[in-house]
Amino acid sequence: MVDNSRMTALRRGMLEPLVLAALENRRLYPAEILTALREADFPVQEGTLYPLLTKLGREGAVMHEWRESPSGPPRKYFSLTSEGEQQLAEFRTYWETLTQTIRRIGKRI
Repeated sequence: MVDNSRMTALRRGMLEPLVLAALENRRLYPAEILTALREADFPVQEGTLYPLLTKLGREGAVMHEWRESPSGPPRKYFSLTSEGEQQLAEFRTYWETLTQTIRRIGKRI
């Protein structure tokens, strides 16, 4: 991935919808979310994810539950709420609109 200030700003804006997408079909604890993002070649830091999960929780987009872990203390698993599903659907619609706009503008020149 190109690493410059424009791309960094774009990535920053993409983190929230990508976290929602990671939680779309399953409950994950933060380390699993980080792994999913990194496996998709999306660079993210642990210190960025936790505040975002807290924010999404306050907004009602995600909820969490504690589960026992076979290898240590209980883990906090996150999942989407109906509000989070709605936010993700709205983002996907907007993303498609942006993609089409970029293609149309590029063809006009």
